[in-house]
Amino acid sequence: MAGVLLGVSLCATARHVSDVQAGTLSADIRRTGFGIPHIRANDERGLGYGIGYAYAQDNLCLLANEVVTVNGQRARYFGAEQATLEERNNLTSDVFFTWLNTPEAVTAFWKAQTPQMQQRLAGYAAGYNRYLQERGAKDRPMQCQGAWVRPITTDDLVKLTRRLLVEGGVGQFAEALAGATPPQPGVAVQSDVRAFEVATLKQQRFALDRGSNAVAVGSERSFNGRGMLLANPHFPWIGGMRFYQMHLTIPGQLDVMGAALPGLPVVNIGFNQHVAWTHTVDTSKHFTLYRLTLDPKDPTRYLLDGKSIPLQKTQVTVQVKGAEAHTQTVYSSQFGPVVQWPGKLDWNGQYAFSLRDANLGNDRVLQQWYAMNQARSLKDLQASVHRLQGIPWVNTLAADDQGQSLYMNLSVVPNVSAKKLEQCSDPRAGLQMIMLDGAHSACAWDIDPRAAQPGIFAAGQLPQLARRDYVQHSNDSAWMANPKAPLAGFSPVVSQDHIALGARSRFALQRLQDLDTQPITVADLQHMVLDNQVYLAGQVMPDLLKFCAQQTDAALKTLCTRLKDWDQKANLDSGLGLVHFFQVMEHLQQVPQVWRVAFDPDHPQTTPRGLLIEQPEVANALREAMLASMAQVSESGLKEGTRWGDIQVSGSTPMHGGPQELGIYNAMQSVPRADGKREVVSGSSYLQIVTFDDQGPKAESVLAFSLSSDPASPYFKDQTQAFSAKKLSPLPFTEQQIKADPQYQRQLIHE
Repeated sequence: MAGVLLGVSLCATARHVSDVQAGTLSADIRRTGFGIPHIRANDERGLGYGIGYAYAQDNLCLLANEVVTVNGQRARYFGAEQATLEERNNLTSDVFFTWLNTPEAVTAFWKAQTPQMQQRLAGYAAGYNRYLQERGAKDRPMQCQGAWVRPITTDDLVKLTRRLLVEGGVGQFAEALAGATPPQPGVAVQSDVRAFEVATLKQQRFALDRGSNAVAVGSERSFNGRGMLLANPHFPWIGGMRFYQMHLTIPGQLDVMGAALPGLPVVNIGFNQHVAWTHTVDTSKHFTLYRLTLDPKDPTRYLLDGKSIPLQKTQVTVQVKGAEAHTQTVYSSQFGPVVQWPGKLDWNGQYAFSLRDANLGNDRVLQQWYAMNQARSLKDLQASVHRLQGIPWVNTLAADDQGQSLYMNLSVVPNVSAKKLEQCSDPRAGLQMIMLDGAHSACAWDIDPRAAQPGIFAAGQLPQLARRDYVQHSNDSAWMANPKAPLAGFSPVVSQDHIALGARSRFALQRLQDLDTQPITVADLQHMVLDNQVYLAGQVMPDLLKFCAQQTDAALKTLCTRLKDWDQKANLDSGLGLVHFFQVMEHLQQVPQVWRVAFDPDHPQTTPRGLLIEQPEVANALREAMLASMAQVSESGLKEGTRWGDIQVSGSTPMHGGPQELGIYNAMQSVPRADGKREVVSGSSYLQIVTFDDQGPKAESVLAFSLSSDPASPYFKDQTQAFSAKKLSPLPFTEQQIKADPQYQRQLIHE
């Protein structure tokens, strides 16, 4: 809304202000190009007020929908059989969130917050509620008409934060928690097979949907001797993990800009006067499973050090539209809730399985980003992470104006040493999920008095690396953050070394190596993401084309021509060769011994590579994959001359980038649509490149899915089109830059 709105006094309907002093609320919201809000206030409460109001202007319905979800009320309003945006059945989702966000857990989290954070959260709720009231029930966007849209409270914001915390742990096991029931003699377990298939896929996709790239460049390699940062988080384009851009200022106290997740009144990825930082999903484990040995007389009791202990029972009741309320019992051991996954984690007469999530004890997460937002140097930022240990399930990469770069794998990780793993885990379970023996209290997580929370590793025991050349990360372990200083020797729960790197990491390391002889510039970092090179094509294309040259089958010749003509990129104008390459490699990566040169831990940057086409098994698999790809392309109705931009879209906007499995740095996950196109659902989200000079930070960015989720908003797809055209825009940061912006508009709100 343009113009100045002064002096409209509204009652703040549903503010939870326990422990928070009421008083005048005011905020100054300036917007620049793409509608980016620059929110300024004199105190924490006013700042929260401005954030909540601006966020509601752009994403009223999105937040309202997420509030219903985290309150476990989806079945009540939309029916039991409907599903969430994440394809989770409403009833399952409600049972999970009612269990997670109990009044006791929410109150304890609130009480653990500093007075400043309480003020900011109270302000956020008041700001959102003010805008909701201004719009009125009739004037709301179509997507949020209905009784389920209501004023929010600070409790709702706490619940949203707790949902974020468990995303890397028990949040992935909602179906398994909601479906866990004790075995009954002669009664087969009934489970929704489809729901577990979807849940399995979601677990596998967790790092894909929330993957990320990051490069922090230090003085030795940057063009001006200062720090530089590339932030390229890959996050969902819809729902509760969709980033929002904002600039927050309290004069003399705070000046920070970047991107935040819905309902959070802090910047998660961004920069201030001196420091820029970003996050990438880490490979550390944030939960462990415990195998409980059951009392042979009663499957609801388990044996611990030889004693029979009853499982704790919690009744969870969920309201259901047009039906009776649904009540379910959630069982827990001292190691956490019992989870049951048919065929993987079966609750039978002998064993049951509990899940312990380290982030359920993390009430420091908001304070952590609050401290990072205020950091005055890299050292300062690092010290805050060491002190608070509030980062849930991501790495942190940062650079500052003094030319230092830093990598930290410092998140909340269960304190399970390699020795304890050896003594307490079943080696057959592997390291994908850590499974400990719940029959012995000696297998509980170790307590380190130096850690910010009982049962997690202390910060000093976790991987970190400060450099003057660079550090990088693309969702592998900490090992190769910089090959000149490998990070090795940690508990496998924290980080594994001497294992194969993903294709995106190899691409980044190669690109940084190629730039060895010259200073790294902003353009270099931009190209890393946006030239859309398919790294894997460079590793296997010579063998593919050699195989092609040996074929006489006409059907294969068409495919081979398309591969040959393809530019080995995932740009809008890249041809059908990309589609064939993707489909063929998807098949081949399932074939054992497919690589010409197998992975060699001494050469992690260059292996595996090549295809062993001389092997009959590989040649047959390759031929089958090619024929299947031709059939698939024909079925999809893709004609000669079709380009990637005709296939992958966001709404009607063509989208570059592609599957991360191919080593495309600009990773995009897209799903088939009814019209034969593919809709982007996650991938590059908030793209930010920050440098520093004597005047402070200089940042360029694009929010790939745009600021607003409301189709009627002018900010619904403006940045999406800019991203499609590969255009980043400078971010106005100083007062002078903000006021000089051609799109500048101002709104004062107070009550």
